[in-house]
Order: sequence, then C-alpha cells, then structure tokens
Amino acid sequence: MSWIFLFFAGLFEIGWAIGLKYTDGFTRLVPTVLTVASMIISLTLLGMALKALPVGTAYAVWTGIGTVGTALLGIWLLGEPATAIRLACIALIVCGIMGLKFAA
Repeated sequence: MSWIFLFFAGLFEIGWAIGLKYTDGFTRLVPTVLTVASMIISLTLLGMALKALPVGTAYAVWTGIGTVGTALLGIWLLGEPATAIRLACIALIVCGIMGLKFAA
C-alpha cells in the first residue's frame, strides 16, 4: 500500500509543479488554490508512504516521478523542447526510479 501512496504523492507533485506555472505568481485564485491543495495532498501521501518505506528511497522515487511527469507535461502542455538528449535523460530518471523500487 505504501508504494501506491508514493505513486499518487508523485502524481500530485506533478500537479503542483505544473500548477505553479498557471498561478501567474500566485495572482490567479483558482490555480493557486488547486496548486496549494496538490502540495498538501502530495506531502500527506508522502508522509503516509514513509511509514513503511526507507526515507531515501521514498524521497528519490517521489521526486523522480515529479521530475519525469513535470518534464513530460512541460513538453506536452507548455511547448518545451523535446530534444533527444532531454528525452534520454528522462529515460535515465525512469530507470533510476525502477531500480530503487526493485532494490527496496
């Protein structure tokens, strides 16, 4: 169950990271409220996952999910470049996340 909490914590981390872009410096109310809610949910789920998972592994996986998801949504939603080197680096992060999952 802890890995499920961690997975969803990572998804909500993506939500708040992308949400920050849409808050326009916290001047837009609805995106700001949704971003703050995503932050709270993400940290709550991370805390629940840490009851059973090692902190180093959980934190690395949480940030990895957030990093990969945010980078991919940045490409898809925000028109950020999808260069071969960038995609290769994202793939390396995914490999690292999988390695930590299997090593835990």
